[in-house]
Amino acid sequence: MSVMLRRLYTLPRATPLRTTTASAAIFSTPIKRHHHIQGVHRDTATNNANAKFAFNAEYQTKVDETIAKYPSNYKKAAIMPLLDLGQRQLGYCSIGVMNEVARILEVPPMRVYEVASFYTMFQRQPVGKVHIGVCTNLPCMLRGGYDVYNAAKGFIKDNNDDGFYSIEEVECSGACANGPVAEINNLYYEDLEPQSMVNVLKEVRAGTAKPGPVDNKRVSCEPYGEKTSLFGKEAFDVKTVTRTDI
Repeated sequence: MSVMLRRLYTLPRATPLRTTTASAAIFSTPIKRHHHIQGVHRDTATNNANAKFAFNAEYQTKVDETIAKYPSNYKKAAIMPLLDLGQRQLGYCSIGVMNEVARILEVPPMRVYEVASFYTMFQRQPVGKVHIGVCTNLPCMLRGGYDVYNAAKGFIKDNNDDGFYSIEEVECSGACANGPVAEINNLYYEDLEPQSMVNVLKEVRAGTAKPGPVDNKRVSCEPYGEKTSLFGKEAFDVKTVTRTDI
């Protein structure tokens, strides 16, 4: 009986999806990100296993302070912060940085390679002295993120003979209320427009750039203009609690 039922109610086999121009477009990926152009490590003259790296005295102190935050049997939890310190000292996260982090934390180098190649904030090839990451994720994109990105690219193309700048698109920078946003050497510049992005790049070279909302119309992520809700007594004044060192 069960055999007869299976013959009566056999479902048709699924028709394989044929790759056409239309279907390829549906499943196509967005613009390639800078980090994924190189999926694996390729040795260069300055970035190979023989190019040793060591933390200088200033950063070694920070390394020791970081490791001290973790139990001795969980030192490997410090892989990410130590990679970040190495990148801050060298300018990028080389194989030498990864191997030194593995040596210090007493873990197999592969454990460090896995982390460095997974998280896109680790630059595995040299970048400019000033590295710009312009957010083009949805909230920033809707407010002109690509216009800001293209303005920055255009400026850098014409003003970068010394390799001072490098730029990439990044995913969400976590400051959606203040988009478009650009992260420049770990500092955030917010409420950007194409011209203000160019102005920031000029100021960064001159050493006068100030992070935060660039139009000075608000503090932190307060709304523009007058309040539209929550008209009761304020619990605190945002200007007195906002950190001045970021």
